[in-house]
Amino acid sequence: MTNLEARIASPVALIPEAMPHVLGLLKAAGQGGVDGATMELVHLRASQINGCGVCVYGGVQSARKNGVSEDQLASVAAWRESPFFSEAERAALALAEAETRIADSSDPVPDAVWDEAARHYDDKQLAALTLMIGVTNLFNRLNATTRQPAGQTW
Repeated sequence: MTNLEARIASPVALIPEAMPHVLGLLKAAGQGGVDGATMELVHLRASQINGCGVCVYGGVQSARKNGVSEDQLASVAAWRESPFFSEAERAALALAEAETRIADSSDPVPDAVWDEAARHYDDKQLAALTLMIGVTNLFNRLNATTRQPAGQTW
């Protein structure tokens, strides 16, 4: 059974004072020197893992606007088996998965994952990726908890 009605309106809609702060985090992450396509890929992958329909739907639209190819969109969930991603994008996607699944391991972000990301991104870019993934996880948790349906806007 699928429930396509939200339990309540989005928490950031009900407490609108929160939205500028969350959007400020996203804006700051976007100024960290990582290209928009990669930022959208990590957002999309984290949202897929967390089952956030709102963020997957919106993430696909935003990814297209930021130059993510249809081949990448079609295969981001299976990026390890896909030829459509650069080494840097793969490192960012691995980081997104590790940061999103922190409860799944006693070593949530293994050194090998971090070191591979650090091979492609400088400290500021790593901070931007980490911030983007963290804010995505925040939105995913808000939306999944309150069952916000995909395609909705606030």
